[in-house]
Amino acid sequence: MNPVSRSVIPLPLILAAVALTAACTTGTAGPNGSPGAGSTAGAAQIPGMPDPAAEPAPGVTAAILFDLGPIVTDTNGFTLYRYDKDTVNPPKSNCAETCARTWIPAKAGADLVVTGIDRALVGTVTRDDGTEQLTLAGWPLYRNAKDAMPGNTSGQGADDAWFPAKPDGTKVLLTAETWQADDLGI
Repeated sequence: MNPVSRSVIPLPLILAAVALTAACTTGTAGPNGSPGAGSTAGAAQIPGMPDPAAEPAPGVTAAILFDLGPIVTDTNGFTLYRYDKDTVNPPKSNCAETCARTWIPAKAGADLVVTGIDRALVGTVTRDDGTEQLTLAGWPLYRNAKDAMPGNTSGQGADDAWFPAKPDGTKVLLTAETWQADDLGI
């Protein structure tokens, strides 16, 4: 039996080729159809990825991360966190001013998008500054300003008080190995 020979292309090389191809094929035409520079205002850093500075439509979505399991994201796919120093009954945010610049309150709105989560668990709380913030099972929800891309979880365990929210409102405490072992039954 002859072994099959396979070529291996490193992932960074593939990603660089995709980014280069996308960069060469996007933009707008200039005068008379000549190549021109498109507007870059509000453009995402990676083609096809949401701009982390863009305001997402208000809402929550259930997602699964391979390393942490089920989590809650905003409508752009950015991880939503809960803060152990907040209160649930009644719901109250205890993250304001400097804290709220790093931990951005998830804004509520009239056209709330809820996907894969029991709508009865989703609510709002009025913050001290008068804005409405999304809650899940009573816990106010936040985005971490350091999460640069959808699926990032750089705030996991920060200050032993910040954790990604699960779709039932509880917090993610599992490590990659624990969740994978439980999920795969190993």
